Amino acid sequence: MALGDRGDVRWRNIAALARDAARRFGDAPAVIEGDRRISFVELERLMDETARGLYARGFRAGDRAVFWAPNGWRWIVGALAVHAIGGVVVPVNTRYRAGDLAYILAKVAPRAVLLEQGFLGADFLGMLDEALGETPRPLTVLFDDAPDARGICFKDLLAGQAAGDGLDLSGGEGDTPSDIIFTSGTTGSPRGVVTTHAQVLRGFYDFGAQCGLTGGDRYAVVNPFSHSFGYRSGWVMALMFGACVWPLAVLDVPPLLELIERERITVLPGPPTLYQSMLSSPELARRDLSSLRLAWTGAASIPPALITAIRTELGLRDVFTAYALTEATAVATLTRPGDSDERIATTSGCALPDIEVRIANGSTPLAAGESGEIQVRGYNVTPGYLDDPAATAEAVDAEGWLHTGDIGALDEEGYLVVSGRMKEMIIVGGFNVYPAEVENLLLQHPNVAEVAVVGVADERMGEVPLAYLVPRAGCTIDGAEVMAWTKQRIANFKAPRQVRVVDSLPRNALGKVLKHQLG
Repeated sequence: MALGDRGDVRWRNIAALARDAARRFGDAPAVIEGDRRISFVELERLMDETARGLYARGFRAGDRAVFWAPNGWRWIVGALAVHAIGGVVVPVNTRYRAGDLAYILAKVAPRAVLLEQGFLGADFLGMLDEALGETPRPLTVLFDDAPDARGICFKDLLAGQAAGDGLDLSGGEGDTPSDIIFTSGTTGSPRGVVTTHAQVLRGFYDFGAQCGLTGGDRYAVVNPFSHSFGYRSGWVMALMFGACVWPLAVLDVPPLLELIERERITVLPGPPTLYQSMLSSPELARRDLSSLRLAWTGAASIPPALITAIRTELGLRDVFTAYALTEATAVATLTRPGDSDERIATTSGCALPDIEVRIANGSTPLAAGESGEIQVRGYNVTPGYLDDPAATAEAVDAEGWLHTGDIGALDEEGYLVVSGRMKEMIIVGGFNVYPAEVENLLLQHPNVAEVAVVGVADERMGEVPLAYLVPRAGCTIDGAEVMAWTKQRIANFKAPRQVRVVDSLPRNALGKVLKHQLG
């Protein structure tokens, strides 16, 4: 790849990306939310006005801003403004409550908190007060624009644009932090993963180019901005290629289907559960989804039949699967254009340019086909966990390999097959069982829509697999029949010894099953 083709060389930081997008795409729509339509030129203007308003109220380069709000145009503008000043964005999941927030506030000491007070009826300001305790309140910006003495409305922040005229809003250098995203990561406790502008710009430019995102695309962002899926591979990547985004605060399938038809949406990434929900919706037959063409997915086991249904029933011709984690800038591997449905469903693709992926036992690399820990090395590996050098050294070794804690194998062509988490591995009578292998098989059962396999204690075997199963619409599941069916198709020690039929599986905002809540 030529140096000039790299995103980190083309744009120094995310704010500079927005300025370049304004020059390249002008009055074309950049963000649409309800009746609010913002062009690329207007987005640059709003970024600068918001940055001046933040600066006038004490926000400076290097300061941190917590974003505790659903997807929306104000989130995008606010984040760009923070980047323009040279600050650091700290996204927080809207499902977090006071206890979760208190931990993050103590770690990052934010200069500002931007939130949406009325989202889903929750008292975010009250929870912020509880989380802060005796700590002085940071600058608090309210996306709702409803007056409250405890914060400043976003529209009033824009009104402060005159203060700070002449201010340098060129943003930070490429090697400065763009954001801190909290994750349980490879260490098991919440860690703030630091990522730089250069890492984001380089990784997601390559990701978007391989997927084929273009300036004519109309992109519905259902994945939350609080994670890379909605933030970096969402609106940031859209700015790179000139796509227009529709940020969705919540996922509600009937309105989503109506939006796709009305706005001729072309791009719709998401976890497998998104597409399963669309396919099972009674609204599907009444909507014209012929505009859809591009999706990327991951975060869970995917049955090949689902990939086929995404193509044939939803009309998404270009479907990709990927493997990544927050400690690797959320980019590592991606399938390639033209890959078969089977390959897309059963692998996570190959390493992106200038990223290395290997399978190893400790520091010893393993051959193709052998199962071991997935390790990643390259520009995408985090410079470290926030203020935690010990955890950083534990996760990233002296040679620069990120030890992901995931188990997998590489085939002869370099395609990655993920088996699961090391800590989720089930040891049955001395034999290793990887839940993902069992889950992929169970998803082939005609009555099973979703599955999660966990280990439970067993007096004789130490552990045995337990399968939680969600039935397909209109189907019932006979646990004994499923266990017998599985034993005919997999080694006996891998087959679940217990089955529990449930209406749904506990998931986080990205669709990943919360297995610690099972078992």
